[in-house]
Amino acid sequence: MTEPVTIAKIAEAAGVSVPTVSKVLNGRADVAEGTRARVEELIRVHGYRRRKGPGGGRSALIDLVFHELDSAWAIEVVRGVENVAREEGLSVVLTESGGQTPRDDWVDAVLARRPTAVVLVFSDLAAEQRTRLSARGIPFVVVDPAGDPGPDMPAVGSANWSGGLAATRHLVELGHRRIAVIGGPREVLCSKARIDGYTSALDAAGIAVDPALIRHGDFHVESGRHRGRELLTLDDPPTAVFAGSDLQAMGLYEAARELGVRIPEDLSVVGYDDLPVARWVGPPLTTVRQPLTEMAEEATRMALILARGGRPANLRLDLATALIVRGSTAPPLRG
Repeated sequence: MTEPVTIAKIAEAAGVSVPTVSKVLNGRADVAEGTRARVEELIRVHGYRRRKGPGGGRSALIDLVFHELDSAWAIEVVRGVENVAREEGLSVVLTESGGQTPRDDWVDAVLARRPTAVVLVFSDLAAEQRTRLSARGIPFVVVDPAGDPGPDMPAVGSANWSGGLAATRHLVELGHRRIAVIGGPREVLCSKARIDGYTSALDAAGIAVDPALIRHGDFHVESGRHRGRELLTLDDPPTAVFAGSDLQAMGLYEAARELGVRIPEDLSVVGYDDLPVARWVGPPLTTVRQPLTEMAEEATRMALILARGGRPANLRLDLATALIVRGSTAPPLRG
């Protein structure tokens, strides 16, 4: 029978003391980088896992990490995580990573806090960061991953392709033929999927895809305004636009107002997310409901199952989207 891997064995293999290995395991900063890297690698290679006491050696916290927090989108996600945390008697620590991949000092802080689990929103972990968290038995789940999280990365998203298909099909069924799309960043997986749904709906309707009608932004209001102005000032402007987020749709509303374009008489608009503000703008926004709160709830439940030593039935979960028709879409006055 193979002997269990212990801190002492890791220390011997690394040529360091047991207290040094303990410092690395506890996320202490007072360890030389070279030594830390050597110990981390041995922890990964030998598959060492900290022995869990009655409380698992963890604090009653969930670390919630955003790569940016300046949007109404984030509020819906925070609400979902807090709903589950409250049920479980846990608190939520909110962090802005400052980039698509969290900074290493964030990992150091997480290891020092020893949360029960980590939920990352629209962010991803570098391989070395995953190793460090896994070595401490801290599970992590990504909500709406920006890139391909890989088969071993637990993740909860939404049916982005179906959402893009439904939004565009709705506009086609109203009679629109010149339909534009404002997506998110080119490299972001959810944006690619929504635009793929858009092009699939056009193909199915026998409408040629015009590259001039496909624009990319960053899911925020200003990019919707700028890209909207570009589209609406074309020689042959679109009669309808599918915006990759409700915030981009808000920016498109502003561009239309500045140019004297009426919604929905001159321009139909479909958003994506169904944020609370979507029903209060004028006219109320037709949009694709992305179940942000439910996605965050599912991600948190998945993380807690992993924290308790279980394994979810699926490590990748995509929740259904739904088209919500309001007052911003109508048949075109021109072809």
